[in-house]
Amino acid sequence: MKHPLHPMLVHFPIAAWLMATVLDGAALVWPPSLLQTFAALLMLVGCATGLIAAAAGFVELLKLPDGHPALRIANLHMALALVSWCLYAGSLLLRVQGIQLHQFSLVAPGAAALALSGAGLLAVLATGFLGGTLVYGHGVGASPRP
Repeated sequence: MKHPLHPMLVHFPIAAWLMATVLDGAALVWPPSLLQTFAALLMLVGCATGLIAAAAGFVELLKLPDGHPALRIANLHMALALVSWCLYAGSLLLRVQGIQLHQFSLVAPGAAALALSGAGLLAVLATGFLGGTLVYGHGVGASPRP
């Protein structure tokens, strides 16, 4: 396939995690139970789709030749994406009270879960900025112009 999959796939975890953090913030103002459940579900979706996007991104990273000027930024982009995933996965795990076969229960997020969600959002924003730098600044993944 000529078109890289990574740019198409990253929208799913970014959107899910962004909305999860927005719902966490909204739950501080409005009755939280349903908002917190949706936030946890979105974190789960973001973590699952994030793994798929990361695999596609790793394939694209392997295509960069040694010494490419964007390689350092690409490695930093990958590291920040991993940090983002870990922060949101950690926030999600702090919300899960007990897991049994085919079911689990959630608890209201405490300060640590909310802090991880907020830090995750900051890491996602930095990751996206670096991704934009790779594409628009270095042309990574772009077809060469004739």
